[in-house]
Amino acid sequence: MAKDQISAVLRMDPGYSQSPPKTLFTFKNSADIAQYVVGSDSDIGGYSSAKLDLDPHGHGRFSGELRTEVRPQMQGKMKSGYAGFRNKMRPSLFGNVTDDLSLYKYLCLRVKAGGDPQTRNGYFVNIQTDGPIETDLWQHRLYLRGDGEWENVLVPLHKFILTNSGEAVNSEMAMMSESIKSIGISLLGSNANLQGKFELGIDYIGATADVNDLPGTTPIKPEDNAAPIS
Repeated sequence: MAKDQISAVLRMDPGYSQSPPKTLFTFKNSADIAQYVVGSDSDIGGYSSAKLDLDPHGHGRFSGELRTEVRPQMQGKMKSGYAGFRNKMRPSLFGNVTDDLSLYKYLCLRVKAGGDPQTRNGYFVNIQTDGPIETDLWQHRLYLRGDGEWENVLVPLHKFILTNSGEAVNSEMAMMSESIKSIGISLLGSNANLQGKFELGIDYIGATADVNDLPGTTPIKPEDNAAPIS
């Protein structure tokens, strides 16, 4: 066995996993939707709005309006142009329930981009792990075709960037993919001045070890930039 193969096996590299695709969260009914918390800059002085509900066909729908203005009393004190959702924490007798994705290579999201075209380039996927710093967030751009059709988007787990308070953290630390507390999606428009009505259909969030497990996917290319733009 070659040296790099041995190293990959020792790291339990997800590229060598035979694990079947795993569904983490679905957006099929009101009970599913109740698992998530939604927020926007309006919570702290902005004007953006956001909601998560079901569309007429029974799929999840994240929608609202992204605005970059702030209320007069908050001028110079905050950045606006933010909306997002994530699953709620799942407490148990032994702490928060987490998901182990250490045997998987990709996060998979079945989504459909709608709304104003200029808003479709501002989505990010966010992962919070059971790490020592509560405000740490792992983030990657969610690249979409934006043609109004359903698509499976695969995001390599090892490409997520560590951020804190919206800024990239210069760290060599690897994501604790064996202990994921929450997964969510945000729309960030402050630095890029993205504004307008947005709508993102979402069917499920899952994980897979093999791109071939899910036909019709849009994999994120290795060279794609994961840096935040908030």
